[in-house]
Amino acid sequence: MLLAVHDAYTNVVAQIGNPTPETPPVADKLMKLVRYFNWFVMLSGVTAITYGGGRFAWEKWSGGGLESPKMVAGAMVGGATATSAGTIMNTVIGS
Repeated sequence: MLLAVHDAYTNVVAQIGNPTPETPPVADKLMKLVRYFNWFVMLSGVTAITYGGGRFAWEKWSGGGLESPKMVAGAMVGGATATSAGTIMNTVIGS
């Protein structure tokens, strides 16, 4: 009985072809969205560092409390995280 099952299994498996990979139907739109999001993250990181630097200069000039170094450090950590996520996603996607 086991030999009959094995023989039937090999006959069924032998009829299944090797499928060729193809892209999903909306892959182009999804990749375009990912690229837009990547540009948005980079632009927001540059904006955050520029704003933090400007605020740091303003606080130094006006003699106020120094809270902007925390903002600059936070923007740098956020930028490093976003850059790492982009690298990981590019590796996963394979482009």
